[in-house]
Amino acid sequence: MRFYLGSSNAAVSSFATIICKPLYKLQQKFYNRILFNFLFIFFTLHLTAQTEGLGTWNNFSARFVLNKKWDALLEGQLRSQKVVYDFSNYEYRASLLYHFPNEVSVLGGMGRFVSFQLDGNFKDPMINDEFRIWEQFIVNNHIGIVRLEHRYRIEQRFTSILGYRNRFRYRLNAIIPFQNKLVKNKTFYASIFNELMVSNEGPYFEQNSIFAGIGYQFSRHFSFLGGYQNRFVNVNPSSQYSKNFFQTNFLFTIDTHQNGNTRNHQSLE
Repeated sequence: MRFYLGSSNAAVSSFATIICKPLYKLQQKFYNRILFNFLFIFFTLHLTAQTEGLGTWNNFSARFVLNKKWDALLEGQLRSQKVVYDFSNYEYRASLLYHFPNEVSVLGGMGRFVSFQLDGNFKDPMINDEFRIWEQFIVNNHIGIVRLEHRYRIEQRFTSILGYRNRFRYRLNAIIPFQNKLVKNKTFYASIFNELMVSNEGPYFEQNSIFAGIGYQFSRHFSFLGGYQNRFVNVNPSSQYSKNFFQTNFLFTIDTHQNGNTRNHQSLE
């Protein structure tokens, strides 16, 4: 029996056309459906949310690149009920991040979260003083130039108002660069995310946050992201509220190793 190379190549080409091309189209339709559903939920929540004035949500993050695999992160946060006054929350936290190959990372962290009365600047009596530990898993995938960041977080919360509680969070963040295929130096980009927070005890549904903003990476050492955020809180079935914030994120990166590895832009929050 004789085999001809030309016939073999033609057969392989025919197989790829008949089998692989439809599978590729099916995969693209699946990813597009996920993105469509995400955007539908985002804009539906945006249109139905009730607000009582604009507050601010300010994040200051520092990333220390230790080596090719490990980062240390520090973050401070201030929240206000009005644009420039009635500061009611402050937070500080630290974490350690490990990068796996193929757009996967894990993180462990801890921090303190303090809430005050809403009608003043850090006005007593304090509402809640919380110490929190969390574990986090992030995986990224791409649809064209869009990077989809899937963030899964488990929190152990030691609160002064509710005692100990667990919380489980999932955030889907779409990051879209404008001038380049990736977010790198001197690049504008959009960030759109929705995050769901639930607990294993009542109330099971705790919060939902949506965000849409524009960022700019000035250099490998500094980037900024600002935009609109809506936060829906379910205290209990008879007590729910929604609040709009203007969110700012200042991210500083310190890399004395200058190893050239790409670090995906994100803050701890």
